[in-house]
Amino acid sequence: MIPKMRYLANHPEKYSEKKRYSLVCHAIKLMKRTGHIYTRLYGEENLPSHGGYIMYPNHQGKYDALGIMITHNNPCSFVMDKLKSNKILVNEIVDLVQGKRLDRGDVRQAMTVLNEVAEEVKQGRRYIIFPEGDYIFNNKNKMAPFKAGCFKCALKSKAPIVPVALIDSYKVFNSFTLGRVTTQVHYLKPLLYEEYRNLKTKDIAKIVQERIEKVIREYGFSKPYHERKELI
Repeated sequence: MIPKMRYLANHPEKYSEKKRYSLVCHAIKLMKRTGHIYTRLYGEENLPSHGGYIMYPNHQGKYDALGIMITHNNPCSFVMDKLKSNKILVNEIVDLVQGKRLDRGDVRQAMTVLNEVAEEVKQGRRYIIFPEGDYIFNNKNKMAPFKAGCFKCALKSKAPIVPVALIDSYKVFNSFTLGRVTTQVHYLKPLLYEEYRNLKTKDIAKIVQERIEKVIREYGFSKPYHERKELI
């Protein structure tokens, strides 16, 4: 799989975005099957039906972007820490979806990356940005404060903001959990540009974080299994 992924990533002129994204999703399915990983999907109807948008999820671990992509039918990309992006398989996935590598130690480079994301979203692309910036091992669904700066690209793109609540995603690669793991991905109601255009980025960050926290409190432990949709 990895040589095939590398070949397609090196030749985007030969393979469409949809084809490359399909290969990434196939690789994720293989991981899920061998690792006994299951994901329950909620709120798919909240995803905008056309145009670009930015998804802002809480950050729990290495599986987060994969869990979103496997539940997201249309091709999307993501922004990640440059230092963590060069590992085998991660490197291939980033290149296949033409993701952005952000150097958190270089403010100018980080701003350039976010400006590039804003321009691409204007053209109809969809991105995942983690406003916490980083995660802690075995975080047990707890959240760190959202960084307001990453919402500047939403203001520049004038695109819908889609809050995404991830639950138990940390159990896949970032905990001591053994055996079957079931994660949850919740796509929440979008925050449209008309709703946030006059807000400061810190206020936007607060709204998005509060919406995600509410879902984590509600669904993290109490929802019965028969009310959940499982994606296998």
